[in-house]
Amino acid sequence: MIAEKLELTNFRNYNELSLELSENVNILYGNNAQGKTNILEAIYLCSTTKSHKGSKDKDMVKLGEEESHLRMYLNKNDLNHKIDMQLRKTGKKSVAVDGLPIKRAADLYGLTNVILFSPEDLSMIKNGPAERRRFMDAELCQLNKLYLQYLTKYNKLIDQRNDLLKQISFRPDLKDTLEVWDEQLIECGSYIISERKKFIDDINEPVNEIHNEISGGSENLKVVYEPNSEVQDYRKKMNMSLDKDLYQKTTCTGPHRDDISFFTAGQNIRLFGSQGQQRTVALSLKLAEIELVKRKIGENPILLLDDVLSELDRNRQQALLNFIDGIQTVITCTGLEEFVGYRSGMNTLFKVTNGTIERI
Repeated sequence: MIAEKLELTNFRNYNELSLELSENVNILYGNNAQGKTNILEAIYLCSTTKSHKGSKDKDMVKLGEEESHLRMYLNKNDLNHKIDMQLRKTGKKSVAVDGLPIKRAADLYGLTNVILFSPEDLSMIKNGPAERRRFMDAELCQLNKLYLQYLTKYNKLIDQRNDLLKQISFRPDLKDTLEVWDEQLIECGSYIISERKKFIDDINEPVNEIHNEISGGSENLKVVYEPNSEVQDYRKKMNMSLDKDLYQKTTCTGPHRDDISFFTAGQNIRLFGSQGQQRTVALSLKLAEIELVKRKIGENPILLLDDVLSELDRNRQQALLNFIDGIQTVITCTGLEEFVGYRSGMNTLFKVTNGTIERI
């Protein structure tokens, strides 16, 4: 799949923009705070209906405007598609695919698959478990529409159950209604746990091969899924946790408490690895994610790299640049030093200056 063109109106710091993208490597360079990351955000938004930064719709509309319009033109298997999106300061966003409005984000997923790699991802290993769950969920939602539906429902149920737990402290008679929420949580949560387990099993083969290559053949890597509860024990664990839930007024059991660990030579890199080892694991995970998408859907995803090369040493830079050969990539950077001598004839350069983009 290829993103051929991006059109923006009143999005972030862009008044009007029409950007034609190469099917190879597109390099957006310029000083900080000029609008480079906003282009990646627009592509990610058109692909998933969500900002990779977690921004609200109203915050992406240009200051002083009421609406923002985005349009992305795709080529997938020699078929052309168009994604239209309208963001509003007030009210919900509207999305259309090939001129037909869609009601759910799930109706957009699968048309394109996008992977974003930012400096924050390099800290995914050592940071909290929420980031590692987000890594699993971001790809699973794109590969499996049903997973997106279950995850969305599960998150809503967790919020509703937590609200109920707070109310019970004032109205103990509401305790009997917990069972209704628990049954729905167990159904959705069991599906999420099963799919995450499959995802980690699937990613282990490519991530080990890639990690072994990046580390010069010196290290093997194994990713271990750590569910807060196994499917077969879920109901029992929920029941055992009830008193704790009531005391803390929050749900303590379920896949919203899951985590992942990473092992090389029996050592838990998350707990004992050096910063260099942790960054190598993070890079291996992202590259394995690309490989997994290729195996699952039979085509390359669109790769977005947000100023990540400046955070990598020369060896890891080269490993990443070698791997993206043949994959449409949009890269942001403050300078071109990282790309000197690297497929210079294949790169398309864009200079970004205060909301304007010039092809070089």
